[in-house]
This record gives sequence, structure tokens and C-alpha cells, in this order.
Amino acid sequence: MAKKKTIKTIPRERAHVEEQNPALRARNFDEVTFCLSPDQAQIETDRCIECPNPGCVKGCPVGVDIRGFVAKLAAGDIRGAYEVITETNLLPAVCGRVCPQEHQCEGACVVGKAKGLAPVAIGRLERFVGDTAIANGWTNIPYIEPNGYKVGIVGSGPAGMACAADMAKAGCDVTVYEAFHVPGGVLRYGIPDFRLPNSVIDAEIANLEKLGVKFECNVLVGRLFTIEQMIGEMGFDAVFIGTGAGYPTFPGIPGDNLNGVLSANELLTRCNMMRAKDGGFDTPLPIGTRVAVIGAGNTAMDALRVCKRLGAAEVRCIYRRSRAEAPARVEEVHHAEEEGIDFQWLTAPVEVLDDGKGNVRALRCIRMELGAPDASGRRSPVPVADSEYEFDCDLVVVAIGTNANPIIGQTSRIKLDKRGYIATDADLATSIPGVYAGGDIVTGAATVIKAMGAGRRAARSMKRYLGLRDTDAVYRPAPSWRERAFGLDPEERNAVRVRVS
Repeated sequence: MAKKKTIKTIPRERAHVEEQNPALRARNFDEVTFCLSPDQAQIETDRCIECPNPGCVKGCPVGVDIRGFVAKLAAGDIRGAYEVITETNLLPAVCGRVCPQEHQCEGACVVGKAKGLAPVAIGRLERFVGDTAIANGWTNIPYIEPNGYKVGIVGSGPAGMACAADMAKAGCDVTVYEAFHVPGGVLRYGIPDFRLPNSVIDAEIANLEKLGVKFECNVLVGRLFTIEQMIGEMGFDAVFIGTGAGYPTFPGIPGDNLNGVLSANELLTRCNMMRAKDGGFDTPLPIGTRVAVIGAGNTAMDALRVCKRLGAAEVRCIYRRSRAEAPARVEEVHHAEEEGIDFQWLTAPVEVLDDGKGNVRALRCIRMELGAPDASGRRSPVPVADSEYEFDCDLVVVAIGTNANPIIGQTSRIKLDKRGYIATDADLATSIPGVYAGGDIVTGAATVIKAMGAGRRAARSMKRYLGLRDTDAVYRPAPSWRERAFGLDPEERNAVRVRVS
């Protein structure tokens, strides 16, 4: 019998992961962080103490059986680990790269709470499993019995994909509508290749197609047809809306409408999805020599690092709080610093200055200091008197948040909340019967894995609405044998096989 592992007996150091040299990677779009090797993955699994009540699972928005998949890895069964993960998450290679594990599964890891120890690198192990599966062409496709129900998904981002997967596994005929020319949503347009290569997105989407999910691109729901038409004349029995929140917020300062001011979403979409960074494409993209990016979230980090790779000589981050309050992942800030980004902490933009021809000439800023905490718990920035200054720049990128995409609200009678996001109840049901919504279009901008969690939660509600059994949820007490027909609950409308002897 294997000896029980304890904090004192496990390896103290995390398995080392290789990265591209900062001087080289700042000039290319190749992935920055490399995957663990099998030997490194084994070292990391040895650091898991196999908690009887693992907090890491509770910290995962989609409830991946982390202890289960790590145990499979420890035993050398990578395929088994993949099957454990994909019971709840069909995108392990994506989530292993972009999820903020430090605030979720790894943040709840018991090992990380011990003095002097880092948590088990759950995200890197998940990526190792996902990448191995892609390299070997593995899939985890269960037996699916069609049930005759037709489900429409609006948006192919993480929320839409998670919902589509669960509804397809339940036997529904699932069609995903995507406004862009390729599926993937924010994974595709919002995250650069050096963090999430398109080849990984393609592989994960291919697995959804193997489940029977159909993707129809270049379809803008609300313009070609409405949500009401989907539920009505198009014959969908249920619809999920996961269109995200990609409508940019601008600072509202003088000059923010000049040529040379654009949102981070626009910059990243043109660069990532429309291939402006590659030769031979006609996608227009302003490339600045001196760039200022306003904001310090993950999107801002992506914009800063993209501008550096596009050839900007100077790239500055303008953020009104300190480094400690920056909402971006610590790893992303660290990588940006290594690549030569100039961080102007405790600095707020005041005005974008004109060159006299309608173009950006400079950015005027003011120094800030931190005062009392605001409603979010972060200390509020307060301007420092007589501290204004300006610096030359020819491109200003705004990354201070997003709002709800407005088209669905403008073209249907669906109820919105006071912020313009889709209003739902606790089950993610909207005001239109049979229509559900989740992810950023309901909560505002959040993480990939939280959007996936919302997609799965909506799928459970949709299955209940359609009367389909969901093995992950119990909706009401089981009926007595007298209320069953041939052992089946008459309110469940799954298709089942019956053997007649």
C-alpha cells in the first residue's frame, strides 16, 4: 500500500516550466510558455497530497474532478486523466492556458496554504493533458441517443460551447450561430496566439463537432433573424444566448474620438482574427510608434504585448491604481514587464492631444494616490494636485472594460437589466419561455471558465425545461413505482432503447 503523502514529504518546488526568451518573444507571436514534459508533470503530480475533501474542485466553476485526474496522471494514465477532465470540461487545453487558476482551483489548494509552498500547478497539468490529447487525436464521445429536440445556441464563445456540449450529450440536435467568419468567440478574437494558439481552439472545436454540434458562421442573430423567430418559425425547442460583452467602454475624456484612439477589442480582433499581423492581408490596423494603453486587466496586457510585437518602439501602460490593484493575472503583468512594457502606475489619463489634423499627438495624464477603499474593497485613486504631465504618442488603446452587445436587446422583446445586460432568474431563464442566457451577456465581463460554468448551468436548466434527465441534478423526489411506466418517469421525455423478448 502506498505511503500517504503529507506536506512534509512532497516536493517543495514546483516543476520548472520553460518560457521563450523575453527579447526573442517580444518580436514574435509564438507561444510564450511551454508545456510541461511528462517527467515534469510527474513531479507536479507528486506534490498533490490527495485531500479527502479537495477545495480545488469547489474552486473550479465547472467542477472538474481535479483530484481524480491528478491521481490518474500520478499513475501514468494520461488518457484516463483526459477522460476525467472532459466529463465536465471539453476545453482542457484552452482552460489550462487562460484560466486564472491562482484565484480558483490553485487558490484553494491546501499545499499552497502551507508556509513556503506554492500550490499544485493544476492549470499546467490540465494543459499537459489537453495538449497530449490533441497530439494523439483523443476524444471522449459518449453514446448519444437522439431525443428529437432542437436547440439553438447564439454565440460560439466559452459559454455557448459549454452549453452546446452538454445539450449535444443529452441527445439534442444543436446548432451554434456565430457572427464572425470562424467560431471561438472571445477565445478567437480576444486572446493573442502567444497566449492561446488558434490551432488549440480549432482542435477543441473539432471535438464539439464530433459530438454532433453544428456551427454556422457569418450569422448575426438579431439581423438575419430574431430570438422570437428561432423559438417560433425556426422550430427550436430551446435557445441559449451567450453573445458576450464586447461593446467597448471609452474614458469620456477630451480627444478620445481622435484618429489613433481605438478599443483593445478592435485592436485584438483585427490582429488575432482578421490576421492583420500576418503578411498578405488587407485588414487595416493602425500601428503606432509610441503607444499608450489605458487599463491594467488581462485585455490590456494582451494589447500592450501585441503592440510591442507589431513593432512599437515605446509601449506604456496607464493605470490609475498601483501594481497590487491591477486586475490582470500576476503572470501576465510579469511577462509584460519582461518584454519591456513601461508601466505608469498611479496615473490617470486626462486628455488625448490633437496634432491639428485630427490625429493623436500626445496623452496628458495626472498622478494619483490611493485613498480610502471603494465599494469593491480597493483603495480609491485620488488625483495629486499640480501633477499633470504629458508624453508623445501616436496611438492610444483603451482597455477599461466592456458593455453588453446591444443587438439582441434591440431586436427582441427580451427583458434587460438596468445596465443593458440580459436579465435572468436563478436558473438563467430569460423573460422569453424556452430562452436562456449566461456568461458575460448576463454578468458582465468575467473569466473564460466562469462563462463555461454559466453555459453548463444553463444547460441543466434547459434539460429540466425539456424534461430530459440530467444525471448531475435531482429536480424533485423520485416517483413511486406506481407512478412509473415500465420503470420510467412519465415526465421524462428522453429517447430510450426497449428490448422486447
